[in-house]
Amino acid sequence: MTLEVLDQETGGMRRLKTAEIGELGEKVAAQYLAAKGFRVLWRNFVGMGGGEIDIVLRDGQTLVFCEVKARTSMKWGRPADAVDSDKKRYLSVGAQKWLKMLGLPKIAFRFDIVEIVFVENESPRINHIEGAFVLSEPFTYT
Repeated sequence: MTLEVLDQETGGMRRLKTAEIGELGEKVAAQYLAAKGFRVLWRNFVGMGGGEIDIVLRDGQTLVFCEVKARTSMKWGRPADAVDSDKKRYLSVGAQKWLKMLGLPKIAFRFDIVEIVFVENESPRINHIEGAFVLSEPFTYT
């Protein structure tokens, strides 16, 4: 996979920007999960009043809130390491907004993380972590 694109302003090639790597990672993750049999319901869900989920999916009868972390190296550690307690809380808010939008159904759900490492001229390295964490405190759902 190439990590360069044509720069419209200069006409030359440039490396992908951080946000572009994130967007590409989300696209690759959605395709990867769909190929594994997940049903993609929504990408980039933003709840009213806060909270964001990169990809909302169904895995059979389970609702999956998926965070995607894409990098171009492992120099600073695993991509999933960036999902700290603040990020988990933010994802929990997004999940609660989604569940509230559905009328708070009694449904199984989980939080997954997909790590993607892009290496120049190689296929992306993908690691899917199912059930990466639980609903962050102080949130509950019963």
